Order: sequence, then structure tokens, then C-alpha cells
Amino acid sequence: MKNTLFIIIMFFSTLTFSQVGGEQVFNFLNVSTSARQAALGGEVLTLYDDVNQPLWNPSTINKNIDNQASVSYVDFLADVNYGSLAFAHLINRRFGTLHAGVTYVNYGKFIGADENGIETGTFSAKDLSFSVGYAYRIPKSHIHAGINLKYISSSIENYTSNGVALDFGLTYFDDTKPYIFSAVIRNIGYQVHKFDETRESLPLEIAVGASYRLENVPLQWHITIDNLQKWKVGVENPSDSQTTIEGETSNKSITFLDNAFRHIVIGAEFFPNKPFNLRFGYNFRRGKELRLTESRTFSGLSFGFGLKMGRLKLNYAFTKYHPVSNTNTFTLNIDLSKKTF
Repeated sequence: MKNTLFIIIMFFSTLTFSQVGGEQVFNFLNVSTSARQAALGGEVLTLYDDVNQPLWNPSTINKNIDNQASVSYVDFLADVNYGSLAFAHLINRRFGTLHAGVTYVNYGKFIGADENGIETGTFSAKDLSFSVGYAYRIPKSHIHAGINLKYISSSIENYTSNGVALDFGLTYFDDTKPYIFSAVIRNIGYQVHKFDETRESLPLEIAVGASYRLENVPLQWHITIDNLQKWKVGVENPSDSQTTIEGETSNKSITFLDNAFRHIVIGAEFFPNKPFNLRFGYNFRRGKELRLTESRTFSGLSFGFGLKMGRLKLNYAFTKYHPVSNTNTFTLNIDLSKKTF
């Protein structure tokens, strides 16, 4: 066990040089398509009873999500649409459960033009990821280790790129305890075919998370510390700029504490075991970077609900990214193990 922990710690430490989103290829991999996860802030790692969670954390694959299927749709900004499919099946009690998932993005239609600005027609852009995951419980412990293998494809007009990646996760789960702990490394991979002449890195992310269910109150708390591969994630917000009498403009500097909070995402789920659930979340980095000083945008906030009806469960999430545009996420979970609705 000591050797296993040593290897895991070394594995995490060798990956701490990587960057944050916006600087790599296949960044759609770090956008959640689960309505439940989106309502809780978009970065939750410890949803052990949700067939969508293994797309984000493979160590949550377990026998309790056997024959669970899910379809999700995200009405993102502008004409961009996200979606995903997920399914889990228990092969047998000795082998365990396999999980499969598909994530796609449709960026809509674009108007093409040549170097002189003359329109040449329209073109589209799409992303696709297919994953297969498996988790294994370490003997004589409550630690579960999981892995996702992913094939990724992206196309823009006549240009295409594809790659391979894997996610690795560890989760501590004991059904007699009110808490769950998890750690994940996502998108460790390689761009096999380049768009042009430059090979780009994948959007690696390292995160840890925990959840705690209160004993006498129907409430479960979630907290995630994300982007551990890069400490300085703060980006100066132009809305915080100041202009001196001489006309010089400068942005407000990001303090140590401010940057630290931008790694934190929190969420709360009310009535987690009931047919109807309420969920709220706050993403500190999103709230800071999308804030406008002259108007209240509620950026960083998210909320939603879950409604179970027989073998079906509908989840919805509302997320605020921009003052004039909202993001709505819908997820339908289906329990195929039940014979009737």
C-alpha cells in the first residue's frame, strides 16, 4: 500500500507544469454536460450515485449505476450546443462495472471568407469524444481507483484533428460514513493528428474534492479544489481597471488570497435522497473573471433541481456566464433495470 501511494504522489507531482483552459486543444473536455454537476458549480467529483459522474471521475464507477443510462443537452452561449450520452453495465460481480460515454459539441454555422474578405460560403465546426471507463476497489480498503480511455476528434471546415487521452481517479467511499473524498487527473493525452503544423497539448486538469452529508438535516455539501496543476489561475478582469488623472489605465492586481479562492468550487444539494432535489453552486473563478463592476451579473452562481418519476429522473441547471445570455442544461436519467415506468 505504501508503494502504491508513493507512485500516485509522484505521478501527480510530475504533471504540475501544465496549463489551464484556453491554451490547449480539445478544451471542450473540461465543460460539464451533466445538469446535476452544473447546478453544483460545474466541478463536483463525488457524485457516487450518478451515471454521468464517471465522465468526470472514473473512480465513481460502481455496481449501483448498473443499467443506468443518461442523455444530456446544454444550450450554451450563442449557437453552441453541447450534449452527452452515458451508460453503465455490471458485467459480473467478479469483474465489475463498465461505463461508456459520448460527448459532442456543435458550434453551428460560420461564414467563410478569403484573404480579400470575399465570402466563400458557410462551414461548421464540431467536437466529439468517446470514452470507456472501469473502476476497481483496492482490496481491504474503501479506496476505488478508476480509469477512462478516450478517443477525441475535432473538425473545423476541412481541417481535422484527433487524439487519445485518459482520466485517472481515486475515491474514498464507505456507505456507512457521511463523507466522500476524491482526487482526479483528467485529460492526460496526446494529439495524434494536428490541425496544422503545430502539435498542441491537451487541457490537463488535476483536482481534489469532498462531500459531506449532514446527519439531521437533508443537506449534502460539496467542495472541489481544481486546477492544482497551475497555481496562478487568476486573470485580470478589464472591468476592474482604474484610470488616473493623467489618463493611465491599470488593472486591479490579483492577491494571493484572491487567486487561492479561484481554485474553489462549492455546492449544496437539498433533499439528496428524495424524489425532488434542490441544488445550488458557486464557482469563485468564474464569478471573478465574468464580473462587471457597473452591473450585477450573478456570474459564478448556478442552481437547479432534480425530479424523479418512476424509472426516469429529470435534472435541470441554470448557469450565468454573461449578462445577456443564460446557459440551460437538461439531463434525463433512465433506470433500465426497472421493467415499468
